[in-house]
Amino acid sequence: MASSFDPEDRVATARPRLVTRPLLLRFVTVVGSSASFFLLLSVVPVYAQSVPGRGSDQAGLVTGALMLATVGGELMAPWLAARCGHRVLLGAGLLLLGAPALVLTASRSMGWIVAVCLVRGLGFAFTLVAGGALTASLIPPERRGEGLALIGVMAGVPSLVCLPLGTWLALHTGYGPVCTAAALLALVSIAAVPGLPGREAASGPPLGIVAGVRSGTLGRPTAVFAVTAVGAGIVVTFLPLAVAPGNSGVVAAALFVQPAAATASRWFTGRRADRRGAAGLVVPGLVASAAGILVVAFTGFPVAVVVGAAVFGVGFGITQSATITLMYSRVPASGYATVSALWNVAYDAGMGIGAVGFGVVAGLTGYPWAFALTALLMLTALVPAWWEIDNCSRRRSPT
Repeated sequence: MASSFDPEDRVATARPRLVTRPLLLRFVTVVGSSASFFLLLSVVPVYAQSVPGRGSDQAGLVTGALMLATVGGELMAPWLAARCGHRVLLGAGLLLLGAPALVLTASRSMGWIVAVCLVRGLGFAFTLVAGGALTASLIPPERRGEGLALIGVMAGVPSLVCLPLGTWLALHTGYGPVCTAAALLALVSIAAVPGLPGREAASGPPLGIVAGVRSGTLGRPTAVFAVTAVGAGIVVTFLPLAVAPGNSGVVAAALFVQPAAATASRWFTGRRADRRGAAGLVVPGLVASAAGILVVAFTGFPVAVVVGAAVFGVGFGITQSATITLMYSRVPASGYATVSALWNVAYDAGMGIGAVGFGVVAGLTGYPWAFALTALLMLTALVPAWWEIDNCSRRRSPT
């Protein structure tokens, strides 16, 4: 299950062109889907809770429905992509992500809001999996790490901007305009889809999700990334609660430097992976992620919280770039959708499981010890991470 080019076996000397017209069109769909999703991510729970008598459980319900549909859509997307092609599935995903946002404010009933979230989550999943597979097919294998990192930056910047922008717009303009903006961002980007490769991107025998999970070459990187994603879900969810109320500025700084550090390290890791290989970066990324969470455990020290968030962000970005680059390098083009699905499921499920599990543990131990135990849990992934290095060394050893 190896592709014709394996960046673990040699370092490419040629530097083919990375940014082509199809990749620029893919940038449009990345920005459109990411901006549309994150613009409403924090707005919809507030909208659901704005009805008198509703509590925080209603807000949690709509976010839970969104993420549940996203994970479910990611699992079914490879099967759909093998039948209709990545381009069709990407266009359908953008439509399902954008159109429901136009009618969100038609009713304040929980059934209506949850239904909209379910459809949008499904659409977002399709854009992630089909779009990820298309991205891999558009990037020269010799520059796969750098290209995937560039796509990560294109998706990360809209999330940094649109998450706070959505709540600001809802406060100052109302829910209707911000929902319309989110809808248009996704729907307008559909215009870029016809310029992307179609069914040919999914040609060849498809690789199923179960087969991908059972394969160590994909299963190990997936497991390592899922463990680091656990830390990401914990930081985003519980850092504002773990730090003393008087240090809100510290929390804001930490929540800014974490994704910023992850975006920067993901870019540099991708470039290095193209030259030296990605397997050797998995362990450093995992260790840095665990170290950052351990430093965050000193919640009474503002500097420790910010530094820990930054260190975790660096490690998380390294792990993101290294694992996705490894996984795409180990399958033919017909397996790209499965790789994209596995990696995104690891991201979403890891964040969700981390948030739920951490809440239970923190209730028993307190936040500092819960962060410390999380760091120890993350280090258990050193087993599959070291296995990656060992396998790489064996492949390079003369027979």
